[in-house]
Amino acid sequence: MELRGSRVVLRTVAADHTGVLDRIVREPEVAVWWPPPEDYEGMLAVVLDGAVIGAVQFHEENDPEYRHAGIDIFLTARQHGRGLGTDAVRTLARYLVTERGHHRLTIDPAAANSAAIRCYGKVGFRPVGVMRAYELDHRTGLWRDGLLMDLLAAELV
Repeated sequence: MELRGSRVVLRTVAADHTGVLDRIVREPEVAVWWPPPEDYEGMLAVVLDGAVIGAVQFHEENDPEYRHAGIDIFLTARQHGRGLGTDAVRTLARYLVTERGHHRLTIDPAAANSAAIRCYGKVGFRPVGVMRAYELDHRTGLWRDGLLMDLLAAELV
């Protein structure tokens, strides 16, 4: 699969991407929010000018009464603050709405991850509520709060 954004391209993760992605998830600024995954199956590499700068993934709830999709993303710290995460999330969101037929998307950053929350807000995601003791911080072993955000298809910026 390949999806083109304004500046980034999302591509199915290939075997030669895994070493780069392993290094990225171990960067201190990324590792604070993302534990290293067992594998990158089902993820899309975020590519800028031919270089892998992160990954994005989605999951789908296909029960017709609850149908929606969720998104997760990480980027190398060297590319934070440049609008590339916003471009990647927006590109995947458009695909999920237009090609996969979802009317609602969710994303659930750590409540303390203000940079991610700002990024998702630029795409049109809105806070729904705080999920207390939502995710286990893999570094400290303590539970931390998550912020549930959602986006309806008509709100996609």
